[in-house]
Amino acid sequence: MTSSQKQKTVENVAQLDAAYDARYEIYTPDADSALRHLYGDQENFPEIAARMMRVVRDAYLQRPEALKELDLRRSQRPDWFQQPDRIGYTAYVDRFAGTLKGVEQKIGYLKNLGVSYLHLLPLLKMRPNENDGGFAVSSYSEVDPALGSMNDLSNLAERLRENDVSLCIDFVLNHTADNHDWAMRARTGAQHYKDFYYVYQDRSLPDQYEQSLGEVFADTAPGNFTFIAEQDEWVWTTFNPYQWDLNYSNPVVFEEMLKAILFLANKGVDVFRLDAAPYLWKRLGTDCLNQPEVFSIIRALRALTAIAAPGILLKAEAIVPSYKLVQYLGAGEHAGKECQLAYNTTLMTMIWSALAEGNAARLASVLKSIPPLSPGAAWLNYVRCHDDIGWGVLFEEKAGYSEAEWRDHANFARAFYAGDVDGAYADGENYQNHGTAGTTASLCGLERAMKQGDSEAIRLATMRILLLYTVVFSYGGIPLISMGDELGQFNDHDYAAGNRYDGDGRWLHRGAMDWQKAELRRGGGNEVRIFSEIRKLAEIRANTPQLIQSAAEPGLCGDGRVLTLHHHNAHGEIFVCVNFSSAPAHVTIPEAHCWRDQFTGDRVTKPQVELGAYDRLWLTPIDQALDDKAN
Repeated sequence: MTSSQKQKTVENVAQLDAAYDARYEIYTPDADSALRHLYGDQENFPEIAARMMRVVRDAYLQRPEALKELDLRRSQRPDWFQQPDRIGYTAYVDRFAGTLKGVEQKIGYLKNLGVSYLHLLPLLKMRPNENDGGFAVSSYSEVDPALGSMNDLSNLAERLRENDVSLCIDFVLNHTADNHDWAMRARTGAQHYKDFYYVYQDRSLPDQYEQSLGEVFADTAPGNFTFIAEQDEWVWTTFNPYQWDLNYSNPVVFEEMLKAILFLANKGVDVFRLDAAPYLWKRLGTDCLNQPEVFSIIRALRALTAIAAPGILLKAEAIVPSYKLVQYLGAGEHAGKECQLAYNTTLMTMIWSALAEGNAARLASVLKSIPPLSPGAAWLNYVRCHDDIGWGVLFEEKAGYSEAEWRDHANFARAFYAGDVDGAYADGENYQNHGTAGTTASLCGLERAMKQGDSEAIRLATMRILLLYTVVFSYGGIPLISMGDELGQFNDHDYAAGNRYDGDGRWLHRGAMDWQKAELRRGGGNEVRIFSEIRKLAEIRANTPQLIQSAAEPGLCGDGRVLTLHHHNAHGEIFVCVNFSSAPAHVTIPEAHCWRDQFTGDRVTKPQVELGAYDRLWLTPIDQALDDKAN
């Protein structure tokens, strides 16, 4: 290394360290406030706080220089993830490409689709056999051996960065697997590790808690506590008997989880999906959901990671009504101090609701009731994901409807997507007592239409798929493509025979990627239309700065059949229309501009246009003088 190179390195390190010192000064008060709310009543709180700061300092010192430089660039442009060219894709590693090395070989495919954000579902070492789709984590510092190694994960993250793709993984906050080292040590009677969990000598307290608790998997895992015979004790298990809830009232648990998230951040992970966030704090006499301490845990994580690794994002996975969900993104005095992203569960559920009804009135009413986000936060919008469509989230979405009306509607929607309603085209299945399982294509009727060889039904099913994706691409935030949706992939009806199946009906829509079908996207089949249209949506979005930090204004046209989304910001405006009905509908176009439809390239000059069945418009203003000159 030459003397000038050495000097440049020294200057670079000094700049990075100075940035760390500045962040330390900025975020330490927020961290202290959140930690004090959690543990301030403990006599050794100063020692607790000091331990957390040592974890942060150690993580920063171990952070690779390339990631520190990325942190600095992102700190200088904090809205980097809110740019319209952020397009998401989600998949299980083994279902998509076998291993992490296999995923690396598919980066070109993802880039061709327009993807710049990749969410790989649970990939950390997991409990063998039953593991809730990988959400029963055995180790936070190891990749599951079937998928690769931690080196493979780090290498993949690096290759993705080189291609401007952010990597998101699941970080299971609420529980570990019962074979995690902490749980195994707790089983031996080690009190230090028993204190990592909620362990009870008898049913006295569990029975008191149960009086106000709900059940997540009432059919397959009733109750919230599991008897461990070898210990002769009860353990809190919100989800499954093999998933032990962590006890965040113990600061050592928070400290260990902070170490884990920073370890993974230093391996190159950009985004952490905080799984089951609402369940993190227990309080007798409540449903133990969304307790105030939950938000303090998130604020503490946000502040501490912002010091050591400010380039990462925290994403809330909270299946709660929208007015509760916005709390996870920071509101009021906590704006900008909690998660930067959250799944827009309400939007996802409501677009399926509207499609079943053939009407957007209920959808528009709910969207209008969603509180605004703080400027530093964004929605993660999706049509489908690895989970079921959980209709229960709607029961508290008042929006002019009673809970009884929502329950009646949820029962109708579940029956519709299970194909149990006259005229239903869907091939889904009911999941437990609250949801619907199925891929987007199968729920939209493409599977049934293809089996019947009905060309018109195939066309309409394809239009439904594209309609739903138009909504999530135009709503704002980051749109997410679920693996295989870009090809119209069907349900895996043989899922019970799969090597990942553990008695969970959601594997119906978790089938392996059909790479033979993917090759057909180059031909002339239906696959090519779906793939090319979703890729076109990505291209349109990438060139639509009107979406940056812009809240969609929902409206209705065509007797409620058409949802309109109107965006305004400093870059201008866009006007998107989608017809949720199988019947034509008329749309009134704002007369403030001359418009061009981004799907067809056509000018729209009439004040009213007709949209066909499941048709859509994406309108952007055109400069009349420039357009006339060009023509």
